[in-house]
Amino acid sequence: MDRKKVSVIGAGMGGLSAAIELVDRGYDVEIYEQNSEPGGKMERIYVGGMPLDVGPTLVMMPEVYEEVFTKVGRDPKDYIKFREVNPMYDVYFAEDYRSYRLNSDLIDLMKIAEGFGDGSDEGFLSYLADIYKRYKIALKYFIRRPFRHKRDIYNPNMLIQALRLKTFDSAKNMMAKYIPSKDLQEMLSFQTLYIGVSPSNGPSLYNIIPMIELLYGVWTLEGGMHSMAEAMARLFLELGGKIHYNSKVEKILASDKKVKGIKIGDNIVESDIVISNADFPYTMNELIDDDSIKGKYTEKKIDSMDYSCSCLIFYWAVDGVYDELAGHTFVVSKDLDKNLEQIFAGDLLEDPSIYLSIPSKLDPNTGKDNKSSFYLLIPVPELGVKKFDYDQKTVDYFREKALEKLVNLPGLADLRNKIIEEKVYTPYDFEKKFSAYRGATFGLQPTLRQSNHWRPQSKSLACEGLYFTGSSTHPGAGVPIALEGGRICAKEVIKDYY
Repeated sequence: MDRKKVSVIGAGMGGLSAAIELVDRGYDVEIYEQNSEPGGKMERIYVGGMPLDVGPTLVMMPEVYEEVFTKVGRDPKDYIKFREVNPMYDVYFAEDYRSYRLNSDLIDLMKIAEGFGDGSDEGFLSYLADIYKRYKIALKYFIRRPFRHKRDIYNPNMLIQALRLKTFDSAKNMMAKYIPSKDLQEMLSFQTLYIGVSPSNGPSLYNIIPMIELLYGVWTLEGGMHSMAEAMARLFLELGGKIHYNSKVEKILASDKKVKGIKIGDNIVESDIVISNADFPYTMNELIDDDSIKGKYTEKKIDSMDYSCSCLIFYWAVDGVYDELAGHTFVVSKDLDKNLEQIFAGDLLEDPSIYLSIPSKLDPNTGKDNKSSFYLLIPVPELGVKKFDYDQKTVDYFREKALEKLVNLPGLADLRNKIIEEKVYTPYDFEKKFSAYRGATFGLQPTLRQSNHWRPQSKSLACEGLYFTGSSTHPGAGVPIALEGGRICAKEVIKDYY
């Protein structure tokens, strides 16, 4: 094999994953990252001297994280260390603050399900059995493989597997068919927001998310989620790769439908292969000028697609330690259906649902001087649909809405007076800092018509040598899925250039 020059745009999970596999196979790989550290939205910030992750806060499917290292002959324990989170999380319903504490112990889960007394216990077990079967099919036939050509999906075997997935119903409707209790339905369906889609609009297959939590547990990483990005960057460098930070790629260069390299300021980096880990819609609209190599993804097409919700996140340093609270807590809106409708319609949320993580509780080594770090996330409309502005007035409005809920939780009655320092990320920050198109934190919505073979794929069929990875490409958003996407991308490159 000629030693091909590969330029990777972005040191997010997908870009790092692809880069590690390719440099290990003998490619000359260099990453160009616009920010000063790896990880993309897995960036780290400090509030009150304590570290907080900007984006993801929990680990699902830790074996996928470990495979990054084992696939290149390294021991994951030399790079990352997991902590199991038990209990996984508390769920409160804002109507009267009734609450449930969930873990991955089937005995405890059955007590919760049986407590509803309406057949939800049998329905819960049936849901787990059904979605587990579909998960195995999805993992084997869909999540870990590309769909380069129509024939990769439109063949007898794959069509049979697609029918076995039963994806035509929504996550919400599927859960309701099994489980009579609305509380249990909502506890097991709101997790589709982890990938930015409403359970009313996300295919039923995405009910695998709570199943994975319940059957395999939830974890965190010592040092926070950013430690995975640091470990991957370290591994990549050890394998002979190079990373250029503070290097914002302005254009992908091509001629005669063949990639030539990338442009950074006044510098041209010649490349045989370019992998864009920048958000796919951003890549198409901002990094590629030549319409002939965009394929079907013209600016009009990009703008017509459906985008995930965004996030408004408050990062707080808080006086005190809060032993009564779980490491992760969800407070569900009084009317979750209305809350979700308003998010995706772009309305100002009347009664937002909120998610609270306490990183200093999950990893006590990150706390400081009897203080706690709080991460408060509110799913909100993305910039393309929002009917209001994310100005200071709006930020204050959402902060107050969140505090109205949080003060009802154990130990937080005086929370307003306990907040020492605050940082805030709005959808504009996700758009500017991470090139998230329209500030949509999770990229393209994983609706039925934007999943699997209908989602942008790793290999460009319109430009030789151009490839993509990241949350808006197949297989989708979420850290383990982004890692899989990077591997798919690397396999596509190897298929063409080895």
